Amino acid sequence: MENLMSQIDIDWNQLWQWLLNWYWLPLFILYFGVISTILIENRNPTKTISWVMVIVFLPFIGLILYYLFGQKFRKVRRLQHINREQHPKLMAAWEESLIRMDEQLETIYKRIGTLSRVFDYLKNQKLAFFSLNNRVELFINGEEKFPVLLRRLREAKHSIHMEYYIFELDNIGTQVLDILEEKAKSGVQVRLILDSFGSPDVIKHLSKHPPSYQFVAFLPVNFTSLANGNYRNHRKIVVIDCQYGFVGGINISDRYINHPHQRDYWRDTSMSVEGIAVNNLQVQFWNSWNQTEAEPFLLSEEYLNFNIEHMPEKAAVSFSSSDPGSLGPFNMEAIILAINEAKESIQLCTPYFIPSEQLSTALEIAVSSGVKVALMLPEKSDSYIVQHASFSFLKPLLQRGVQVYLYNKGFIHAKTICIDGQLAFVGTVNLDMRSFYINYEIASVVSDESYCKRLEHQFEIDKETSDLITLYTWAHRKKWKRGIDSLCRLLAPLL
Repeated sequence: MENLMSQIDIDWNQLWQWLLNWYWLPLFILYFGVISTILIENRNPTKTISWVMVIVFLPFIGLILYYLFGQKFRKVRRLQHINREQHPKLMAAWEESLIRMDEQLETIYKRIGTLSRVFDYLKNQKLAFFSLNNRVELFINGEEKFPVLLRRLREAKHSIHMEYYIFELDNIGTQVLDILEEKAKSGVQVRLILDSFGSPDVIKHLSKHPPSYQFVAFLPVNFTSLANGNYRNHRKIVVIDCQYGFVGGINISDRYINHPHQRDYWRDTSMSVEGIAVNNLQVQFWNSWNQTEAEPFLLSEEYLNFNIEHMPEKAAVSFSSSDPGSLGPFNMEAIILAINEAKESIQLCTPYFIPSEQLSTALEIAVSSGVKVALMLPEKSDSYIVQHASFSFLKPLLQRGVQVYLYNKGFIHAKTICIDGQLAFVGTVNLDMRSFYINYEIASVVSDESYCKRLEHQFEIDKETSDLITLYTWAHRKKWKRGIDSLCRLLAPLL
């Protein structure tokens, strides 16, 4: 026995020596395989180089970061389609709307000229159909949105569909949950999608206290699906009776109401739509629901409404949407198309600004051709790294003549764009790579005179509590601040 144990000790010693001498071989094979995979995927060269550098210069940690945040989205989407045989009336109404769309596009072209190309683009990409028979309302902060949302929820007769990134278990969140429970018990079809990363407390609460309605966590993150944590459902959508829709940057949280005792002022924007365009939001919710593990439902005529032909308001509305499985960065492309068609002014408001080269180039060309371009960012962000990365992109824009404002009243979380006072984007899309390529995002695209004028007016109000940055002051900031900007910029393709 002693001889056997001695032999085992010798074997372990030999194994240890072998590991000390050859440990690099399995690591080399692992690194070679991961880097080869990144190269074969033919990503954007900047992003490819960034990930290779992270993996090479951050041993072990780089591999973990790549596993969590770098892998391409591979989830198979379980999308359903409207069935012609099962729903002939619905298909007929849908196709009739598509036929009328061309006539309506001619009408909007006469109103806003080549800016109407954005609606053409969304139609051709089959992201959303265009309609003129809509009423829209702009909401500044939760003080304006939540009273209307709560009233519409209480008035629901048939269905309530909600999809939110952040849903907090606070005063406004509890009110909404109570209404959903009450409406479900009265026979209203209620479905709720919550992002598993953004709304963990409410998900835990509803799991312990099952409600009378259906709810589902979107892309749950656990040990076997850690990579899911990089792909989030950032959308905020409400559809009530397929008559009223809500979309924008405002989550379900008390922070958006700005109570007097609240420490930080939270500035955001949302909107509601009433009319045919609500069908687009219904389809978006339906597709999101079908990508979860929840029991699917048929998108029958009871959930759609094409019978709003005589609404006196004629707001032109469509929607731009994208997700990590999209064929292209549709939100970014729609925004760039609108920027390229601008004739007079472009107002952009975003909490995070990590633009693609295409977006930066479009803004530089616009301002160089005489268009007045103004960009508003928060002076203090909720993300130190993202803010300094954002700052690193400002100097070239300032050199070209873009007006940059840093909002200092609080944190500006609004994601809005207004072009020539004629076309507006209001939604969940930040002007950063994460919104363009990684998250599930959506933005309303609206052409309505009073709506766009109010958005322009609000931008002017926000300028009063913002600092206008000059090229000289920006270029002569303290060197350590500029150094932090440059360091954080290295992470920009990964954010």
